[in-house]
Amino acid sequence: MRMSTRLLEHPSAEDIRLESVLHALADPMRLAIVRFLAESDREVGCSEIELAVSKSTGTHHFRVLREAGVINQCYRGTAKLNALRRADLDALFPGLLDSIIAATTRQAP
Repeated sequence: MRMSTRLLEHPSAEDIRLESVLHALADPMRLAIVRFLAESDREVGCSEIELAVSKSTGTHHFRVLREAGVINQCYRGTAKLNALRRADLDALFPGLLDSIIAATTRQAP
């Protein structure tokens, strides 16, 4: 069986910038993705997260989160799996992710 060699670029932990993280989290769709990943506490396929946007727009939101260092994405076969970079974000910005997830939970309909 052949393993996928497609790799996606992610910033290293030391290259994650607060302004990039805050920009990525400033969009309601991206906040919904982060909340879903936090509640799942596992790698999740893009198709598991229901977004009320087109597939291409959803792809854009995942890319913004990945490039900001908020999520990690990897291919497993044809599936692209997503996970929060909780350890990196908690080390760089203690309490930020928990505060944002708590706020989105309070504001959820």
